[in-house]
Amino acid sequence: MYSVSGLMLAGVVAAQAAGGAPAPIVQPGAPGAASRVISAETAVAMSRPTFTEHDVAFMQHMIVHHAQAVEMVEMLETQGSDPTVKLLGRRISLSQEAEMALMRGWLTDRGQSVEMPMAGMDHSGMEHSGMDHSAHAGHAMSADDTPVMAGMLSPRQMRTLSAATGTEFDRLFLTGMIQHHQGAIDMVDALMDTPDAADDPLLSDFANSVVGDQTAEIARMQTLLSDL
Repeated sequence: MYSVSGLMLAGVVAAQAAGGAPAPIVQPGAPGAASRVISAETAVAMSRPTFTEHDVAFMQHMIVHHAQAVEMVEMLETQGSDPTVKLLGRRISLSQEAEMALMRGWLTDRGQSVEMPMAGMDHSGMEHSGMDHSAHAGHAMSADDTPVMAGMLSPRQMRTLSAATGTEFDRLFLTGMIQHHQGAIDMVDALMDTPDAADDPLLSDFANSVVGDQTAEIARMQTLLSDL
């Protein structure tokens, strides 16, 4: 865990104190993305608070979202049967755990809680996006069939997954993870559509990486699902 603003300002201060040629300032990239050298002026500008309550909510919610994906992969290890699906699952788990660490660091560096508020929480348009909207057609969904937020598996879906084994589990896992990934993409889209949100450079880079990585993984999972 690191403080991006702290690293930037430390580089600026060190360069100024030396009184000579400024030392290069490196901005860490999002998981899977390369770092880049930025100017002192850019570093100072990026160190200023640029986040909104929507940014904070997005990061808090995405941590919970990622945690369920990691839980699904843990079940895959013991209940799945296809080695290729298991390999993909391990890659998903590693990337999501790294992203969870980045998100916790982002929140902590900005003095924000890493926990998602539960009472009276506002998902800022991120919950239930892309889910079954039968409730709006006069058929209220039970709590057992209602996911916490966009794309997450409902309690009933998680129980069904946990009871499956072998090829049945693999199919349910892939179907559920495709739904899960699409939900994360929908959450990013909702954030980007929110005025003044996602101006923080690290958050913006992270959100873009979520869309790119999970779109590619959805295509891979769709291929694997068709082969089972």
